[in-house]
Amino acid sequence: MKFFAYLLFFTSFLFAADTPPVVNLSVAALEEPAQFVRTINIAIILGLLVLAPTLLLMATSFTRLLIVFSLLKQALGLQQTPPSQVIVSMALILTIFIMEPYAKKSWNEAIVPYMDEKIGYEEAFEKGTKPFKEFMIKNTRESDLGLFYRIKKQENPKNIDDVPLTLLMPAFIVSELRTAFEIGFLIFLPFLVIDIIVSSILMSLGMMMLPPVMISLPIKLIFFIVIDGWFLIIGNLAQSFK
Repeated sequence: MKFFAYLLFFTSFLFAADTPPVVNLSVAALEEPAQFVRTINIAIILGLLVLAPTLLLMATSFTRLLIVFSLLKQALGLQQTPPSQVIVSMALILTIFIMEPYAKKSWNEAIVPYMDEKIGYEEAFEKGTKPFKEFMIKNTRESDLGLFYRIKKQENPKNIDDVPLTLLMPAFIVSELRTAFEIGFLIFLPFLVIDIIVSSILMSLGMMMLPPVMISLPIKLIFFIVIDGWFLIIGNLAQSFK
C-alpha cells in the first residue's frame, strides 16, 4: 500500500498542471523548467515500479504473513497444496486489509492536500510517509532499531520524526522475521506432537515399512479442520500487528 500511495502521489504531481504532460523520447533542449521537473518525476515513477517488491516486503505486513503461511504449509506436511500462488495472494490480500488505515491516512493528509495545491512537495512527502513510519515503529523492537543506530554510530532519536527510513526499514524487517519465526514455532508444536505419536504407535505395532506421514497427514488435516485453523491463524495474525 505504501508503494501505491507513492505512485498516486507522484502521478498526481505529474497531472497537477492544467494540461497533461507529453512524454517525448526525442532529444531536445528543455524550454521550461517545468518540463525538467516532469521528466524527473517520470524517472522516479519508473524507479518505484522497479522497487515495488522491495517496498512491499520492507514496509508492510507482507513478510510476516508470507513466512507464517509457508511454515504452516510445512507443518501440515503438504508439498503442493495449497499452491504457492495461493499463499502469496492470500498474504497480499491480508496485507492490503491490514495496511488500509495507514494508506487512507496518508492519502487524506498528504496526497489530497497536495492535489488541491494546499501543501508543497516536500511537506506532502513527509506527511505521506509518517503513517507508515508509525506502523513500522510500533512493530519494531527497540533492540533491533538500536542495533542499526549503533552500526551507523548515530545518536538515539528524540521522536518518530527523527527516525530515518534507511534505519527503520532494516530494523523493521529483522523484527518481522523474528516474530514470524516465533509464530511459526508455536504452529509447528501441535503437528509435531501428532507426528511423534503416530510414529511411536507404528513402531510399537512393528509396522516399520509403513511411512508415518501417510497416517499423520490425514490426522493433521482433520485436526486443523476441527479447530477451524484458518480462522484462528488469520485472526491472530491480523491482531498481532500493533
